[in-house]
Order: sequence, then C-alpha cells, then structure tokens
Amino acid sequence: MNISQQRASVDDRARPRTRGTERSLVRRAELIAIGRRLFSDRSYDALSMDDIARHAHVAKGLIYYYFQSKRGYYLAIVQDSVADLVDFAAREAELPQLDRVHRTIEGYLRYAEHNQAAYRTIVSGGVGFDTEVQAIRDGVREAIVETIADGAYGTREMAPVARTGLLGWVCAVEGATLDWIDRPALSRETMRELLVKTLGGTLRAIEEMEPSHRAPAPARRDG
Repeated sequence: MNISQQRASVDDRARPRTRGTERSLVRRAELIAIGRRLFSDRSYDALSMDDIARHAHVAKGLIYYYFQSKRGYYLAIVQDSVADLVDFAAREAELPQLDRVHRTIEGYLRYAEHNQAAYRTIVSGGVGFDTEVQAIRDGVREAIVETIADGAYGTREMAPVARTGLLGWVCAVEGATLDWIDRPALSRETMRELLVKTLGGTLRAIEEMEPSHRAPAPARRDG
C-alpha cells in the first residue's frame, strides 16, 4: 500500500464526519497540529485522551467525534505529517536529475527544520510495535528512496542492491536529521552538503556492485 492509499484508509476511519463545513475541516487541522506537538516529545502511551483534551482546551468528546479513538487520532497525525514531508521533498520534479537529488535533500531538511514536531512524530513517535504505524513509516522511507532513485537514475525501478543501499542511507539520514534539529551546530547548507556527499558514497558503492546503476558523474568524481 502506497502513501496515498494509506492516507485514504486512515481518513476513511478517522474522518467519517468531517465532510461538512469548512469550520469542521479547520478544527480537525487544528487538532492535528496540537497532536503533532504533543506526540513529538511524549510516547503514545504517556498521553491519555484526558491529557490530550486538556492540552487542546476542548472536550474529550470532540476528539472522539473527529477521530473515533486515540489510535485513530494518532494515525491521522502521523499520516498527515508523512504526506507533508513526502510532498515537500518531492517538489520540482521537472528539474534535471542531479538537481532533483539536491532539491530532495534540501526539501527534506527544510521540512524537518521548520516542522520539528511533525518530523519527530514521523521518525521517533510511536504506538509500540503497531503494524499500521510501522507501515506508514516504511511507506515514507520507500517514497524518499524512490524520489532519490528517480533523481539519480532517472527511474524509480531499482535492482535490489540499489534499493537496499538507498534505504540504508535514508535510515541514516533520519538519525542524523533528528540530531541536527536537536543540536543545530551545522547550518542547513552544511548539513545538506554532508548528506549529498554521503549519498555520493552510497551511489558509488551501488555502482561497484551493480554496474547497470551508474552513479551521476559528480558523485563518481568527488561524492
């Protein structure tokens, strides 16, 4: 199931009664924004519905009205955050291939920098070993991997070694980005160049093992 299908599935369960007024949609968005902040530094189990309602300054029944359950609320928060991140990272697809790689990394970092609560929710929040939450996270990683592959190779179709290598790089990026937004000792430009260079190393390693997946020329020269 891809990101769009996951989002539609969550929306169908968590938003059965929000197709009414514009005010309802605005209120739902406000509740999701509050949830992003709450779950960015607290675990799923650490927050009760009473806690959430108190922080949101609403009656608990209102959250049930929009999302049916605490889990439905959390899934809606994660899915909404994921959709924003993927959209932000994959913009300007009409650019030349190598430029798209740089823009994808730049977009990813800009999103994390300006939406820190949402980014933490995507990467490190959680409902224990909830399989649906894990599927959402796996989906965003796959989407980023495919966006990078499209920029580097001009296609989203990859040999297994390429997919695994790029997935390993994306997982490393998540940890590095979490550390960066917590301790921003590097500028975004420096962070971007660091990630571009480590990606260059990954692309060269993939080419050595799978010659049909040639790294873009700059990555082959200097990473």
